[in-house]
Amino acid sequence: MRNDARHTIHTVSQLAKLSGTSVRTLHHYDDIGLLKPATVGENGYRYYGRTELLRLQQILIHREFGVALSDIPALLDAEDPDRLTALREQRSRLEQEADRYRRLARTIDRTIAELEGRTTIMDKQLYEGFSPQKQAEYEAWLIEKYGEPARERIEMGREAMAAMSADQREDWRAESMALRDDFALAMGQGTAADDPALDPLLARHHAWVTKSWKTSPTAEAYAGLGRLYVENAEFKALYDAARPGLAEWMAEAMAGYGKRNLV
Repeated sequence: MRNDARHTIHTVSQLAKLSGTSVRTLHHYDDIGLLKPATVGENGYRYYGRTELLRLQQILIHREFGVALSDIPALLDAEDPDRLTALREQRSRLEQEADRYRRLARTIDRTIAELEGRTTIMDKQLYEGFSPQKQAEYEAWLIEKYGEPARERIEMGREAMAAMSADQREDWRAESMALRDDFALAMGQGTAADDPALDPLLARHHAWVTKSWKTSPTAEAYAGLGRLYVENAEFKALYDAARPGLAEWMAEAMAGYGKRNLV
C-alpha cells in the first residue's frame, strides 16, 4: 500500500521493523489507546500513516527520557498545538546529555591513560561529566518505583562505596563494565537467556551487586534489579549500547538465575 515516499502506509510488522520496536509493543500501545492505527482492514490488520509514525516517534523520545507510559498521553496532548517547540526542547535535552556523555568518555580515557602509566590526572578530573542532579533524579525514581526498600538500598550502597578505597572503587567500576561486555559476548554467541551455562557469569554479577548493596540480593530483589535495567532509560541505554536488546536479555537471565540458585 503506497502513495508516495512520504505517505507510505505501513502494516504493524513493517512499522515495528522501521522503528525498532516490536509488534507486541505496538499492539500494546493500541490496546491502551496510546497509538491507534490509522485504519484497521477487514482482515484485522492494522495500518499506520505519517501521523501515526510521528506520534510513535514522540512516544519513543519520551521513553528514552524515562517517562512512564501512563504519563505520555498527557504530554503528547500538551505538545500537539506546538510540536516544533516540543521537538526543539527535546533536541536541546539530548544535546545536553550528549555533551555530558562526551565528558564522561574523556574522563574514562584520562583514567585509562593514568592506569597505563601514560599520564597523571588531577583529582577533580576523575569526576568530570558525573551529574549530581542525575543521581538525585535516579534515586527519586527508584524510591517512587520500589518504595522505602529502595531508599534503604540506596543508603547501603552509599555506605558501601564510602567504605571503598579509590583503588577499590576503580576495580568496582571496571568490573561493572567487564560484566556488561561479557554478557554482551554471551548474548552475541547465541546463548539463551535461560541457559544454566550462564550461571558462573551470573554468579559473578550477583557477587558484584552484593558488594554494591552490602547485602546479598534475594531471587526477587535480583529479578527486580533486572527489571530496573529495562525500565530505567539510562540503565537500558548503558546495556543496549554494548549490544541491542542486552538489557531485556539480562533481565530474563537474572530472573532465571534467581529461580535456580537463590532463596
